[in-house]
Amino acid sequence: MKYSIPTLSAVALFVSCTSGFAQDVPAPTTALIDEAVIANIREFLDAPIVWKSVVARNTKTRGLTEAEIDVLDKQWRAEREVEDQPIVASVLTSPLSSYLTRIQAGNLGLYSEMFVMDAVGLNVGQSATTSDYWQGDEAKFQKTFPEGPDAVFVDEAEFNDDTGTWRAQVNLTVVDAEGTPIGAATVEMNLTELQRRKLLGLNS
Repeated sequence: MKYSIPTLSAVALFVSCTSGFAQDVPAPTTALIDEAVIANIREFLDAPIVWKSVVARNTKTRGLTEAEIDVLDKQWRAEREVEDQPIVASVLTSPLSSYLTRIQAGNLGLYSEMFVMDAVGLNVGQSATTSDYWQGDEAKFQKTFPEGPDAVFVDEAEFNDDTGTWRAQVNLTVVDAEGTPIGAATVEMNLTELQRRKLLGLNS
């Protein structure tokens, strides 16, 4: 099919405008993630399936060297590109991953991703496949678990082009039944949906 020059110009203009859409959509403030929102996250993280899974994993990963962790992380990244995925599958099919997936689905778009890490920063459970296995070198882990049981770190909002929504990661320390820090968790909030619910007076 041939296009006239005016038609092609119109298409080019449309693409140019839509490509800058993220810049035109103001980011909802991360202040929307208030104490009530954090309390809701803590509530579903304060479950035996969470801390028992992390404690069990810690007995296996405690004492791993940085080199050994790096090998595991590289294997995870490699497995994401092939069909045979022993490490990825072992995490995604765990009871904790099933629990997190149910929590995410039950909140109808409020959470876009969530995962829980052990005491060295390796994933224990997650609602979707992450790009890497080890989070220990990232702020989500370094600003939570080492900082104590009450630590919370909310990262900057980012625009997701695929969904046209703003998102921000809420990162918290995970504790056991006695309140001892054992790991960390990241819950990615759909800020656009959170803002909508707050404007409508809905519970988030």
